[in-house]
Amino acid sequence: MKVKKMIALLTAGAISASVLTGCGNAQSGDVANGEGTSKTEIADNSGDELPDVELWNCMTGLPVEKDSPLYNLYKEKIGVGIVQPYVEWNGGSTYQQQLNLKISAGEMPDIFYPVNGMEVNLIKNGALLDLTDILPEKAPHLWESIPEEVWDIIRTYDPTGEGRIYGIPNVRDMSLYAGLIRQDWLDKLGLEMPTTQEEFVEVLRAFKNDDPNGNGLQDEIPTGGRQEVKWMDQLFAMYGIAMQEGSPDWDVYDGELTYSAVTPNMKDALAFISELYKEGLVDPETLLNDKAAWEGKINSDRVGVCFHWAESAATFAESMKAATGTEPEWAVLPAISAPGYEGFYTEKQCIGFQWVVKNTDDEATIDAIMKVLDACGNKDLWLDFYYGVDGMHSETVDGKREKKPEDPSTQQNMVLKPWDNLIDLDFKIQLIEETKTDDRAWALDQAVCAMKEAQKYGKVVAGDGMPTSIYDGYADILNKTLYVEYASKIIVGEYDIDKFDEFVERWYASGGEEVTQAARAWYASEQK
Repeated sequence: MKVKKMIALLTAGAISASVLTGCGNAQSGDVANGEGTSKTEIADNSGDELPDVELWNCMTGLPVEKDSPLYNLYKEKIGVGIVQPYVEWNGGSTYQQQLNLKISAGEMPDIFYPVNGMEVNLIKNGALLDLTDILPEKAPHLWESIPEEVWDIIRTYDPTGEGRIYGIPNVRDMSLYAGLIRQDWLDKLGLEMPTTQEEFVEVLRAFKNDDPNGNGLQDEIPTGGRQEVKWMDQLFAMYGIAMQEGSPDWDVYDGELTYSAVTPNMKDALAFISELYKEGLVDPETLLNDKAAWEGKINSDRVGVCFHWAESAATFAESMKAATGTEPEWAVLPAISAPGYEGFYTEKQCIGFQWVVKNTDDEATIDAIMKVLDACGNKDLWLDFYYGVDGMHSETVDGKREKKPEDPSTQQNMVLKPWDNLIDLDFKIQLIEETKTDDRAWALDQAVCAMKEAQKYGKVVAGDGMPTSIYDGYADILNKTLYVEYASKIIVGEYDIDKFDEFVERWYASGGEEVTQAARAWYASEQK
C-alpha cells in the first residue's frame, strides 16, 4: 500500500493530531518499569470532575502549571486541565534523559512523545495502553479523522506482532522541509538563484568573501548545520539521499530498499561536504553547534544557507530583525542535483508515533486522556488552540484576534498544536493569512512563499511509515552511532573518504544486515 494513497484521504477534510514537527522519532533500549493491562470497557465519567492530564512534548515555551492561563483555557475548551512541566528538548537528548528518569521512578506522564523508539520496550513490558478499542469509543473525532489505511500502518508498529494500536500517528500531507537561502544576499551580490552544484559552490564562495551582510567583516558563514551531522540536508539532498533532519533514512537504491547511509550516494556526498569544509564554506563549528548556537548564528545575520522547515523563513526573519534590525529575505533553495544524481528533499507523511499513553486501569484517568486526544481531532477547537491565551499568545485589536510573535520567555508552551500535526498545506497557509498583521506581513509572506515553493522538491521515500521495531536489539544502529562517528571525521578531514568503505563493512557486521532484512520484509508487506 502506498502512503500517497492513504494521505489523499486526509485532504478531503479528514485531519487529526500528530507530530510536533522537528522533534525526531527513533528507537532506544530503554525499559519501563510499568505494568498493567489494557481496559477497553470504560465507564462514562463525563459528569464527574476528571483529573488533570500530564503531557510531555517538545518544549518551546514556559511550562503549563495547574491553574495557569493556558491550563484554564484547556480546561474550559476540553473539560480537562493539561499540565506540562519544563522539559528541555535539546535535540531530544535531554528530553529523553528526563523522560527515562520519570519512567524509572514510576511516574510516567499520562501522554508523551516517545523518542528513539522507547515505545518498543514499553509495549513489550505492558507499560503503554492498548488504544485499539478505546479510541473509536472515547475519541471518535481523532479516530475518524485518520483513515483506516493509516491505522493499518500503525498496527505494524506493534512489536508483539498482534497488530494492536499503541500510539497516535504522526501524519502530514505536505513537504515540510527545504533548504533556505538569503535572497537579499544574492540580490546584493548580483547573483542568480543557483540551480547546479557548480553554481551553488560559487554562491557559497561569494557569501564567504564578498561581505553580503555589509558589516565590513569577513564573518559570514556560507552554510552549515548542527551536532551529529544534522540539519545539513541541503547538501546531502544533492545526492538523492533519503534524510530527515540530518538522520539517514530508507529508500530504494539499485532496486532494493537500503539504508541511505551505506550507499555510494552517501560516500560521494561526504566527499563533497568535506571539500566544502576544507575551503571554509561550511561553518567550522558545525559539529559543535547545538540548536541555540546554530540558530543564534542564523539570527545574527551571518548564515547564507541553512536547512529547516520552510515556514521557519518567517521565524528566522523576525528573530533576525529583533536581534540586528535587519529585515532579511529568505527563499527556498532548489533541490539541486549533483552530477549523476537526482536531488530531492525527503518527504515523510507517516512517521511513527506522535503520542503514546501510559497504561492504567483508572477509568477517570483514561477518560481524561481520551478527551484530550479527541479534542486534537476536533477541527472546531483548532482556532481556539491556535490563538491560545488572549494577552499571552494573541491579542484582540479592534475586535479581531491577532497572533503575537513567538516568545518562549513570556508565553506558556502550546501543548496542543494540531495545525502543525496532521494538516495540509492549504490549512496552514489559511492560518497564516488569517492572522497576518501589517507589521508582520513582510515576514509571514516569506513563510507562505517558502511553503509553496518547497512542494516542488519533496519526494516521499520508500521508508515512509517504517516502524522503529525493525531496529529492535540494535540500539547503536538506530542511534546512528557509527554513522555519526565516521561522517563527522570524514567531513573535518580526520578520516580520508576511503574510510567510508570501512564504515559500511562495520555497519553491516554490527547489526545492519539483520536490520536491513527486517526493513525489506516490512517494505514487501506494505507493497501487497
